[in-house]
Amino acid sequence: MASHTPRSVTPISMVRVARPSTVDLITAELRKAIFTGALPVGSPIGEVEMSSQLGVSRSPLRESTQRLVQEGLLTASPGRGMRVSVIGPEHVADVYDARLAIEAQAARLIIKTGASAVIGSIERAYATLVEASKGEDAVAIGDADIEFHRLLVDSAGSRRLSHYMSTLVIETRIASFSDPNGYTVRRSISETYRQLLDALAAGDTSAAFAALEQQFAEAVARLTGEDEDVDTVERPVTEAIPTMTPIEFTDEV
Repeated sequence: MASHTPRSVTPISMVRVARPSTVDLITAELRKAIFTGALPVGSPIGEVEMSSQLGVSRSPLRESTQRLVQEGLLTASPGRGMRVSVIGPEHVADVYDARLAIEAQAARLIIKTGASAVIGSIERAYATLVEASKGEDAVAIGDADIEFHRLLVDSAGSRRLSHYMSTLVIETRIASFSDPNGYTVRRSISETYRQLLDALAAGDTSAAFAALEQQFAEAVARLTGEDEDVDTVERPVTEAIPTMTPIEFTDEV
């Protein structure tokens, strides 16, 4: 019988799935706390108290807060430590200018790639916003609005656009929290949402840009007090504010 030489089997190369580091987990928790108001605008970040509350050591907490300083969500002042940033009326337009750049490009990419399938998801997000706006829950309305815009950007399929947007949505919420009159949202839905969706379906980038530009101009006017006639919903001062909870670590790989 002829002998057969065993074939050499090339070992399969397995890529180890990276797990979030402790700093990543702390950063995510702090971002969520700022977004929900668990960390109010202007509030100090006490390392000892914060590390105890989150169940982490001060070293990774310090690294995490430095990240958020770089993102603009925290502000460091010599002799005063760190505080949650405040975005006053004079900076609101700048936040929305940045959002216009990101979201208009996302709309262009959606139209360019012909990703008609994603429009259905954005339509459903719009329907959620419409339904939320029928109620009196300001936070629910605000969350539905932000989710609509976040989904718009994520649907473009650009990791970097989504990354930039993740910070801008928190800055948008900070700007709303910074209003001395309290957290309020628009109750009536601007026609520009429907115009944007129609522009995406029609593949009209100019109309999509115009809809976003007008929508953000309306938001800036409301947040800066230039438009006081728009119907709004305010979060009651007695409403419970979310609190931070200790970070849960897992040994799963």
